[in-house]
Amino acid sequence: MRLGKDLLNKPIYSIDEGKLLGKVQDLYLDSTFEVVLGLYVGSQGLVRRKSELIRAGDVVVLGDDAILARAGDVITDDNALPAAKSWMRREKLIGREADTPGGTRLGVIGDVIVDTAGRISGFALSRVYVEGPLADKRVISRSVITDTGQEDGRMTVDLAKLEASLMSIEAVPLAVETVEDIPVAKVEMSDLPVDSSETPAQG
Repeated sequence: MRLGKDLLNKPIYSIDEGKLLGKVQDLYLDSTFEVVLGLYVGSQGLVRRKSELIRAGDVVVLGDDAILARAGDVITDDNALPAAKSWMRREKLIGREADTPGGTRLGVIGDVIVDTAGRISGFALSRVYVEGPLADKRVISRSVITDTGQEDGRMTVDLAKLEASLMSIEAVPLAVETVEDIPVAKVEMSDLPVDSSETPAQG
């Protein structure tokens, strides 16, 4: 497991020429926050701005020091790939609050936690409003989210499932009090799921 912020500012090289393609500026997530769809590498244009990106399927290795892409021509943009306009940037998710169905505030999302297949397994909290296991572990599993907050900007959490999931977590070094203090998780990740443009990879 690693945090989304672990990938930021990593250089991206093509494996065919060893060419530096740029650096990761952010991650693109699907609308249900289940998978990483691509890497945002910056914007171009003064009048008609376009966001440049690399699709997850074109990424070969996400290493500790660098990211390898399959070729030097994998960078595209959201004009050439219209589906990307509906993808959500990770930075837009940070700061979203998580509540119970009854409206009790649980915490604030600080980052995504990504597994070795490029799936989002959970969220690290930057702030917690309640006491107990959640305050100690500061993690919410993706599996306990019933509403991602796309409509009102607030995630809804199944409290019973959350409590059960927290009991199975022995230690979560990813969870911290502030986003800036989140430590780097030194775990190799490879082979992000292949993106089919409109439909997130499942599994």
